[in-house]
Amino acid sequence: MEPLHFIARRLGIFILAAVTVSALSSCKKDRPGGNFEPEKELIPISVSTSLWTRATDDGYEENDRVGIYVVNWDGDSRSQLQSSGNHADNALYTFSGGSWVNDTPLYWQDQTTKADFYCYYPYSSAVQDVSAFPFSVNTDQSSDAGYKASDLLWGKTEGVSPTPDPVQITTRHLMSNLLIYLKPGNGYSEETLAAAQKTVIVTGVRTSSTVDLSTGSITATGDVGEIVAKTEDGYYRALVVPQTLTDTPVLKITVDGYEYTLSQSIAFESNRQHICTVTVNKTGEGIDIGIGDWETDDTDYGGSVE
Repeated sequence: MEPLHFIARRLGIFILAAVTVSALSSCKKDRPGGNFEPEKELIPISVSTSLWTRATDDGYEENDRVGIYVVNWDGDSRSQLQSSGNHADNALYTFSGGSWVNDTPLYWQDQTTKADFYCYYPYSSAVQDVSAFPFSVNTDQSSDAGYKASDLLWGKTEGVSPTPDPVQITTRHLMSNLLIYLKPGNGYSEETLAAAQKTVIVTGVRTSSTVDLSTGSITATGDVGEIVAKTEDGYYRALVVPQTLTDTPVLKITVDGYEYTLSQSIAFESNRQHICTVTVNKTGEGIDIGIGDWETDDTDYGGSVE
């Protein structure tokens, strides 16, 4: 029979070996076939919009909401955005306390799989078909709320590798922005025109559309309607669904009860501002309105996510 100290020493070695195996097992993940691999920590997906701004103000405001889709690649091949079954489907992010938060944190699939990101504003919980998302501009944009809710933004970033850094997305405006300036002509001065009671209405335009959230392409739909423009400091503005008008009534302007309807041809384009300068001339029968040429501003008024 072995002495007790030899038995204890042998037992101690066994206990130490068992503890070592247990510790190693806690750091490894069982795989089929008896192989082991270290467990990898999930990487959270984060977004930041410090440079992502709207034309309506200097940036996003408290409680603004965006929707985000994340589509994983299949190896080295890009996958198509689907209405459901993506890595993230219409994930709601809310701007709160200076940062974007969501109720359910998102994580990359693993440490190597690339992904495409699609983002749009304002958020809607009723996205049933990503290839034909319905969106309408407000027919009354005279208030800040009515105007801002008509400003549809969209952007995507492709082939992003897993990273703890915020994913950067450059967005652009999908609507067209019409700016109308009223200038005094014969019978008016700057002061008398400014003091007059005025309304500006965009006419002959479709206010509904469908948007392909995978490409940002937009198609005007529905019946023709009118949009009450928003009054700014020295001009009026309205967000219009991209569409082409040919010799169609475009503006209805009322000055001190006198109304004039102007016909014009114009191609409203996404992410473009179109400037219309209207000269108001007072006549014996009321007012006579002339119009300057349309001007297109080629500046991209979208922002970025970083």
